[in-house]
Amino acid sequence: MNAEPLEIYLEERDLDRGLRHDVRTGLTASPKWLPPKWFYDARGSELFEEITRLPEYYPTRAERTVLQRRAAEIAGLTGAKTLIELGSGSSEKTRLLLDAFTRRGGLGTFVPLDVSVSALRQSTEQIATDYPGLRVRGIVGDFTRHLDRMPTGGRRLVVFLGGTIGNLLPAERAAFLAATRAGLEAGDWLLIGTDLVKDPQVVVPAYDDAAGVTAEFNRNVLRVLNRELGADFEPEAFDHVALWDAEREWIEMRLRARRAMRVRVLDLSVDFAAGEELRTEVSAKFRPAGIAAELTGAGFAAEQHWTDPEGLFGVTLARAD
Repeated sequence: MNAEPLEIYLEERDLDRGLRHDVRTGLTASPKWLPPKWFYDARGSELFEEITRLPEYYPTRAERTVLQRRAAEIAGLTGAKTLIELGSGSSEKTRLLLDAFTRRGGLGTFVPLDVSVSALRQSTEQIATDYPGLRVRGIVGDFTRHLDRMPTGGRRLVVFLGGTIGNLLPAERAAFLAATRAGLEAGDWLLIGTDLVKDPQVVVPAYDDAAGVTAEFNRNVLRVLNRELGADFEPEAFDHVALWDAEREWIEMRLRARRAMRVRVLDLSVDFAAGEELRTEVSAKFRPAGIAAELTGAGFAAEQHWTDPEGLFGVTLARAD
């Protein structure tokens, strides 16, 4: 069975409009910020894949370990007919679930949702080839805006992996979980991956590796702005910074100006003082009771919570009440 034509709800002009809005809002704020989704052009995606293979970067390995151990159990507990993956990327880890559902039988449709047309087309075609009995229906969209495009009918399992929910601020998380619940029926399921609170000496190196790959990834957002908006950032004039916020229990990635400078982007002239920082990512870490409470607040019941043997990363299975 071939992959169905992509359903496109997010086009280049939407991305351009969103980028312009975020740049204008974030670079005129105090302190300055940019959302992390603009890291991921083709080069940024390559760098992130490289990050996931670094010795310091534990989340990908730890989450994969959980899925390897629990995929069959997840398939049995949910009995899902449709698997929907938000922010799917290459769907590499999701194949552990697809394999388990294939062995169990009963899964009819796989629906990956991602912002990248090219990445989604490649992954859906490959999955359709590798799982010939599966209907593959790719949706080009933003998981914060297009949850209403999720297919209806049958028992559904929504999968949101990689700890990506940690990139949302608390109010954004609440809105996202509520919107996800609104798109589901009672008895449907949500599987969510969350990086867990742990010693900062373990967390910080995952975002500030010795090889400097994360630093290059962080500065890549400036290259995106130069290319897409004609900005004149000097990426090498910014240092990569990763800081642990103990009160909020999250990592912040920032870019710190090495000297005073003025940058032109859109119709703005943006001044940076020497040492001024631009926040580019928040990555929240969770405690099991905390994620369960957030799920409950959105109308889910946390049924199972699993971790890897070292307790680095959690995967929670929740049922829509």
